[in-house]
Amino acid sequence: MSETNKLAAASRRNFIKAAGAGTAAAAFGAVSLSARAASEITFDAEYDVVVCGGGGGGLPCALFSRWLGNRVAILEKAGSVGGTAAKAAFWYWVPNNEPMRRAGIADPKPDYMRYVARLSRPEQYDATLPKLGLSDWEYEMCEAIYDSASPAAELLASKGALPYRHEAAVPDYWAELPEDKAPRGRVLFPKDGLPSMSDGGRVAIRTMSAAARRDGIDIKTGYRVQKVLVDETGAVLGVESLTEEGTVFRARAKKAVIFATGGFTHDPELRKNFLHGAVYGGCAAPTNEGDFVRISSALDVQLRNMNYSWMAPISLDKAIAKDGSLSGIFTPTGDSMIYVNKYGKRVVNEKLAYNEVCATFSQWDGAKGEYPNLALISIWDQQAQDHCASDDYGSLIVPKGANDRHVLRGNTLAELAGAIRERLATHKSALGGLDLSDDFLRNLDATIKRFNGFAKAGIDQDHRRGERIVEKLFNGPVSKKADQKNETMYPLAAKGPYYAALIVAGNLDTKGGPKTNSHGQVLDTRGQPIKGLYGVGNCVASASARAYWAGGGTLGPIIAFAYRAAQSANGGQQ
Repeated sequence: MSETNKLAAASRRNFIKAAGAGTAAAAFGAVSLSARAASEITFDAEYDVVVCGGGGGGLPCALFSRWLGNRVAILEKAGSVGGTAAKAAFWYWVPNNEPMRRAGIADPKPDYMRYVARLSRPEQYDATLPKLGLSDWEYEMCEAIYDSASPAAELLASKGALPYRHEAAVPDYWAELPEDKAPRGRVLFPKDGLPSMSDGGRVAIRTMSAAARRDGIDIKTGYRVQKVLVDETGAVLGVESLTEEGTVFRARAKKAVIFATGGFTHDPELRKNFLHGAVYGGCAAPTNEGDFVRISSALDVQLRNMNYSWMAPISLDKAIAKDGSLSGIFTPTGDSMIYVNKYGKRVVNEKLAYNEVCATFSQWDGAKGEYPNLALISIWDQQAQDHCASDDYGSLIVPKGANDRHVLRGNTLAELAGAIRERLATHKSALGGLDLSDDFLRNLDATIKRFNGFAKAGIDQDHRRGERIVEKLFNGPVSKKADQKNETMYPLAAKGPYYAALIVAGNLDTKGGPKTNSHGQVLDTRGQPIKGLYGVGNCVASASARAYWAGGGTLGPIIAFAYRAAQSANGGQQ
């Protein structure tokens, strides 16, 4: 058998079955080539840099690499570029950005570091320590975001790939914390996006992909990268992908392969085996199935933060139906609206930032042996339906004519409870048999009366709803009424009709994967970079851990690391 045929045989054999690999029809992993096989292998194309994935991480990686003079290809698994970013609002959080500096808004690095450390590792945070309680790796990664997000954003803007506008009034999610000395001004947004800031993803992908084509980046869609090819020293030579037509395409990468393929949101087994609590899916691109976890596991990498996600509540009905319109519930619209659990009781501040609401779903009742909040029920009245409906940010209260498959109705609370029971029964197997308690209706009536009293007084004595800046940001399209003391709360009507929707834990995407250094180089178990292999975005581990620092706290850091990875791959850091 020739060395080339041996390679083909090895390619078929040499794969790993990571947790969840059963969802993939083909093999993933790495092929290690002898010196002779490496010299004989035929590549279908040769580039300096091959970027795997064409979304919010891959497009910037490719652009930054191309602007350094490299020949660059993007291999995108889907039929078009964009990935999760195309669905996103595409706020991007850029500490100490250029508009802040021009406006004289101070954002010193030490204060930024205290803010991110306080939220990422609250159990370890100590402001008196040199690294604030963070590990060396976490500290270095968070520093890199501060150092590189703004230069990256400015370069993208100057090249016409991502012109932006400064959203100076947008607050961080914990603007009140004493560690946050720059609580507003860190958010940038694509220049031509809507005033509602809800469509930035479509704008950003359009402008970045246009710049990529303009500048000669070879974009190939329908190419699912399945293997990395490495030489006998362990250095990455290129990748092997499977096209939509079922043919194998091998691409040589003279300098680097950069993975930006997204997380594992749409692999149920990976979610079950790695994430804390029940996560029912998310609004990531359907192609985010954890491919890089499987591929990299064959290379003796370190996996980190596999238990964390960028969390958001989602509609249970849309998640079960795999509805393509599924979005995280970023804006829990409605003032005359509450969330209750199976017992008819409020258990959370409904206007909390989406990532934080999700902690409620996984609360365990040890005495009863159950997750009492596994699914929550949003309930609102006709006033909220008439005045708080929105098509943006995953609102459950939608305008007439919009997709409302998730909405339940009842002329009375008793009718509504009946509709809720029926809908829960259809999802019984997905919810561990969850049903409303026998006293649900009685408790719900008491809960509404209590909430209405809070709404009239303007103070939520149970969950402090509406007291933080970010809760007003997420209140949705509500105009404060003359008799309304707290713009996030209004009494629910004494008479129907009433509406409801079932919500569960979901995510934007996961944030765990192979550990990289602050230059995007994937590290092996000895902490050494794998030569020629890089990772950016949600396919690799995020040092943010449990935290979601602000709107755009995903994309701002991704752009920063895309910038750093491109520089390193070009020889700036090895």
